[in-house]
Amino acid sequence: MSPEEFAALMAFATAMSFTPGPNTTLSAALAANHGLRRAMGFIVAVPTGWTLMMLASGAGLATLLLAVPGLRLAVKALGVAYMAWLAWKLCGARSLGQADASRLEVSFWQGVALQFVNIKAWMLALALAAGWVTSAGGQPAHNPGERLAIVCTVMLAFALTSNFAYALVGSLLRGWLSQGQRLAWFNRTMALLLLLTAAWMALA
Repeated sequence: MSPEEFAALMAFATAMSFTPGPNTTLSAALAANHGLRRAMGFIVAVPTGWTLMMLASGAGLATLLLAVPGLRLAVKALGVAYMAWLAWKLCGARSLGQADASRLEVSFWQGVALQFVNIKAWMLALALAAGWVTSAGGQPAHNPGERLAIVCTVMLAFALTSNFAYALVGSLLRGWLSQGQRLAWFNRTMALLLLLTAAWMALA
């Protein structure tokens, strides 16, 4: 991979990883409600799921997914339903005590699975596979395996860093959010972001 391609990949990864999305929203919400330590399972799950998705995309699964309408619709439906459920759980947690009582938690494997029911993530993985794995400067790549390894490493690092950063902010807000109705409004805002992402996924 040339220095120019790598620089473009870094810029792309920065833009995609640090802009708000379902993963960063959940990282912030989980840390705000439960603390940074309990959010770490999900934070690690995101890059794990992303790496597995990129490997699957490199093998052609993303192309198949987007080419088969029924399969694409199933992924959309599962993703939208899961995000709506998470939004509902968020809305039910109006205090730190209620967050624990409502089991507002996403396990490691749920975090991994979330990547595979996010049609936005599949489209992003397909763009990465087409732009940096199978092609080089507009020509077919002669070393797709090596390029896939580079892309996976970069995306893993950025996914881990961005979700940890959002979770750190969420955890630092815990003391402030514990007062009055602040946590309730914070969770409603996070829930709304998840619902807007679900709507985007449904229309994509």
